[in-house]
Amino acid sequence: MSSNAIKAILLVGVACGFSFTSPTSWAASCCGGGSSSSLIMPKFSRAMVNLSVDMENYNGFWDSQGDYRPDPEGSDLNQYRINLGYAHRFASRWQGSVILPYVWNNNDYTGLTSNTQGLGDTTLNLWYESFDKITCVWKVRKWADLKPAVYLGGSLTVPTGVSRFDSVANSFDITGRGFYRLDANMLVEKTIYPWNVLLSLSYGKYLERNVNRDYGNYVEPSRRKLGDRKLATLSGGYTYFLESMDTLTFTLAYSHLQEGDGRIDGRPDPSTRMEKNSLAGTVAWSTMDRDWIFKGTLSHAVPRNDWGENFPVTNTLSFEVSHVLR
Repeated sequence: MSSNAIKAILLVGVACGFSFTSPTSWAASCCGGGSSSSLIMPKFSRAMVNLSVDMENYNGFWDSQGDYRPDPEGSDLNQYRINLGYAHRFASRWQGSVILPYVWNNNDYTGLTSNTQGLGDTTLNLWYESFDKITCVWKVRKWADLKPAVYLGGSLTVPTGVSRFDSVANSFDITGRGFYRLDANMLVEKTIYPWNVLLSLSYGKYLERNVNRDYGNYVEPSRRKLGDRKLATLSGGYTYFLESMDTLTFTLAYSHLQEGDGRIDGRPDPSTRMEKNSLAGTVAWSTMDRDWIFKGTLSHAVPRNDWGENFPVTNTLSFEVSHVLR
């Protein structure tokens, strides 16, 4: 594979890394929580403010055949993100949120050094809660105690970041994907203390747009869009109660992300197809009244063949704080 092809794959990852968040888990109906692309507050709360910091280090990539390729010696690719989120309750079963990221790219690749920053893509979320009461229980005494908390929602990603289709000096200036995307989301969560399990599913479609520029160069006008996006996360956790009744929750998660072929003037574009599988561990501390939640998450992509396709291998360390307003 040529060095230009390798660089293209890496740059796509640098550009869109913040869009594919590390998998995190939370007892949503009890404590609330979120990530850089979704935010859910607990039942009966009025609003929630969330701040998270992501530090992502790139460690090679998977090529189009799913084979792992290390970076050239001396490469150092990093992206840092600050995500500011706010969630608000509109009705007893309806809540919405907005997440705005700010992105720093710090890269050194085969002699090319670049340090850029700017807004990332904004995410708007709307969630419907299918339950009226908190579903977290201490003991199963009847069949109804097994009922999970089910959230159904939709998301709109707004391309407020700088993409490859804007006037960029080089590829390392990219902070966004450049497309609107609509997602249908479902989250199913059940807590039987001290254990919890969560399944999150998402299906997204990008909206087509006109393109006449690519990586700063003018190109023949065309209609383009990225391939459909599928994201699934399964996690399980254990909650330990301190003497103060504050809690520590330990969570392990597995996440699978996939995007299909894009389209250029209606024709398939396999160059945008990608896949990534990752593992994550989270430690969360919550106050007794669940008004403050602090989290640390390490997300790891396994640098082995067949764990991804057309996507960089990264390790992401995230820190998050949430404040619930009753």
